[in-house]
Parts: sequence; structure tokens; C-alpha cells
Amino acid sequence: MTTTVWPQLDPESCYRAVASRDRRFDGVFLTAVHTTGIYCRPSCPARTPGADRVSFHPTAASAQAAGFRACKRCAPDATPGAPGWDVVADVAGRAMRLVSDGVVEREGVTGLAARLGYSPRHLTRLLREELGAGPLALARARRAQQARTLVEETDLAFADVAFAAGFASVRQFNDTVREVYALTPTAMRARRAARRPTPREPGGTGDGLPAGRVDVRLPVRTPYDGACLLAHLEARAVPGVEVVREGTYARTLDLPHGPGTVVLRLPQEQAVGVRAHVHASFALTDLRDLGAAAERVRRLVDADCDPVAVAAALEADPLLGSTAARHPGLRVPGHVDGHEVAVRAVLGQQVTLAAARGLAGRLVADHGPRVATGIAGLDRLFPRPEAVAALVAGDLPVPGSRVRALAALCAAVAAGDLVLDRGADRQAAHAALLALPGIGPWTADYVAMRALGDPDRLLLADSGTRAAFGRWGVGAGDVAGVVESWRPWRSYAQHLVWRSLHDTDDHPVNEER
Repeated sequence: MTTTVWPQLDPESCYRAVASRDRRFDGVFLTAVHTTGIYCRPSCPARTPGADRVSFHPTAASAQAAGFRACKRCAPDATPGAPGWDVVADVAGRAMRLVSDGVVEREGVTGLAARLGYSPRHLTRLLREELGAGPLALARARRAQQARTLVEETDLAFADVAFAAGFASVRQFNDTVREVYALTPTAMRARRAARRPTPREPGGTGDGLPAGRVDVRLPVRTPYDGACLLAHLEARAVPGVEVVREGTYARTLDLPHGPGTVVLRLPQEQAVGVRAHVHASFALTDLRDLGAAAERVRRLVDADCDPVAVAAALEADPLLGSTAARHPGLRVPGHVDGHEVAVRAVLGQQVTLAAARGLAGRLVADHGPRVATGIAGLDRLFPRPEAVAALVAGDLPVPGSRVRALAALCAAVAAGDLVLDRGADRQAAHAALLALPGIGPWTADYVAMRALGDPDRLLLADSGTRAAFGRWGVGAGDVAGVVESWRPWRSYAQHLVWRSLHDTDDHPVNEER
């Protein structure tokens, strides 16, 4: 076993977090204990080892590559992702997001490298330097974590678990689980049964339900304002594609191997460091899509956000502080499909929220593929880029310039000239958006915030933002200096700006979509 300390991890700070069992650092790094050969999350309840007996790793894959196995007690791989990757948006972060989406399983290392603009050899070298493991090891760690989740939280047959987690065979699944967790799948499920019953969410997995239905719990950091996020989604729900009912959010999913649906129940937790989960009930055409579906839902619910870091930066701000204090754990809604975000943003230019929702519903009704879901109100996928690219003036009750903008946008997406997912280069995608006809700064920044997951976007051209600054008495010449202090969390600041208007019952016309 190696004793590497990765350069981006400060050993003293990491050890202080381990000694205090600080849950805020779960997912940020992992602790490898040399005397036991295991790796743990920082909050592991086991006895804290001496500082000379541990090393720290940025990913489960790097700990596994160094010869350590996962702790059976704290399940160190079942944590939110490291929020730092979203802040820096470097190649390693982009690669991790694509690996989590299952790109390696679908396209191989060559496909992953091509998406990032590197040769497979150079990408492997870069990831080993940055994360302690190459793309194959990262994908293997992802499959192992997905398999553990399915073994412990569902009643799927092990062959189905192997298939859903992306393993090439049941034998490979068995060997990997034994190596990573020092348990057989049978023993792992027996431990689950002894510890707690399998959770049952409405519409989720249960005895006698088809194999394509499965419940998972997606860990999130706390505090977590699920009520505010749910209200945001409800106000913008597009008929046929999204439904909010009885405290749950449901939507259709267009996945690599076929359509699916998800029903989400969001937590509401104001305390710091308490474990919380988003409960997700999936119905999938093909179980191989489970990993991609779960990752896209994680983006939607902003699962990897570090709310404590956001609060530290914004709660002391004289303009945003009171709103941030009233809404601890406020999230920036992401999305399951960057193309859908972009289309809805263009439709929402210079119209009210209700009008934008109506236009999107019209587009879905006329051009969205039909799907049978068994959920009332969900019967369409959002129209694919090729369908929207074929629109002509008169197909929607909007100006012809708006239709041409939609067509140009979706033609670029369909041709692969514009990539709108979490693996894209944010600056390049933003520039490509601005180069399209009819796409201005408001739309490009909004897409960057929701589709690309940029945590540092502020929509200065938004009328709601301007109204808030006007009410605060901040002149146009002073805005740049004020917002500079909000870095690198200006997307969260943007949502606090909008929330401050809601809190005073002030609803600007061009408010965020």
C-alpha cells in the first residue's frame, strides 16, 4: 500500500476534520488507515487512528488503487460528490462528471477522452496525477458504489444488479464487490436486512413490481431546503413532462437506452451535518440507465453543493445576509437535460413565467415523443434537438426571430457543435451560445448556471436582479464591486436575490424561468 498524500489535500486540515468527525467533509476526501487497510469517510464513528497511520485520498478509486478497501461501517463511497470540482471546472472535474454519467461504460476511455479533447493516454496520465486513478479505475469505483447501493437498498436479483451497475458479467460483479468491500453480495444484503428494512417510497420498488422499478437514496449535504426547490420546480413544471403532486416531483427522462421516469421526495433539514437523502423512485426501460438517471437527478437537486461554504460567503453580506439566514441550504436547481434548459430559456425570453411555461407545454404537446408512464400527467418526453431544429415560423406563437433562434440552437446541439452537459468546457460552451443568433447574455448565463452547473453565474441583465439592486439603493456603477465579493458562489447569490423578491411579494416580469 502506498502512503501518498495528494497535493490538493492539506494533511493537517484533513486530520482535524477526521478527529472531529466533521460530516461536512464527507465526499471531499477519504481517509486511508494503514494499520487496518481500509478507507473511511471523515465522519466514520470508529476510533480515530494516529496521524502517522493515515493518508488522504481525493476519490474512492485512488484509495482502492492504493490497496485499501471500503469501511463496512461508514460506507465511504456513499457520500455526496466533492463540491470543489464544480468550482474549478477543470478537466478532472469534467471527467468525473462524465464518468458518473456512465460514459466509460457506453463509449470507453476513447470516447471519454474525445469528449474532453485529449488522447486516452494523456487523459489517463492527467487523472492519475489529479485524482490518483485513471478513467478505468474511476469507472470501476463508480460501478462498485452503484452495485452496493442496489444490493443494500433494493430487492433486485444479483444478475440484475450487475447489469444495472454496468458490469460485463455477474462474475466481474462478484469479484469487484468482494475486493472493494471484503463482502460477498449475499453477505452485504444480509447485513442490510439485519440493520433495517428496505425503504419503500410511494411508487417505488416492492415485491412483485417489475425489475425496471427501483428506489435509491441520493445523499445530500445539509442544511437542505427541499421545500424551496420543490416550489421552484412546481412553478415551472411543463405539462406532460413534469408533475408536482402531494409533496413529490415527477418527470420523464430521455436516457441513453430508452425512456424512464423518476419520482422525487426532497428532504427539508435546517441543521448542519445531519445526514439527509433525496428519495428517488425510478422506472426504467433498461436497467443499464440507472447510473445515468441517478447522476442526472443529482444534478437537478444540486446534491453536491457545500451549503456551509456558501453560507460562510453570503450570510455575512449586507445585502443578501438576511435572506440567506431565512433560507439555509437554498439550492441552485440544475437539470436532467441541458438541451431542454436551453430551449426553455429561449422560449422564456421577455415573457412572463406563466407564458414561458405555456409555450413549453405547446412545444411538448406538438413535438414531444409519447411515452406510457403509469403516472397521471406524464405522457411525453421533451422534444429532441432534431425536432426543434426543424421548426419554422408559425409553428409556435412567438416572433419568427425566436423560432430561428430555437432552430439554430438545436441544430448546433444535434450536430455536436454545442455540448450542454456537465462535462462541457463551460467557457467554450458559453461563447458558443453567445455566437448563435438570438442568444444574449441572459440566456447564455442562465444555461451556464443550470445546464453546465456553473456555481458562479450572475444574471445582471435580468429585470428581477436590477429591481433588487434598485431597491437596495445600489447604483449601476457600483454593482460590479458588490457582486465581486459573492464569488465563487454567484449562482447561489442569484437565487437569493430572486428569493428576496419573493419574500417581499415582489414578482418582476422577466424573473428567472
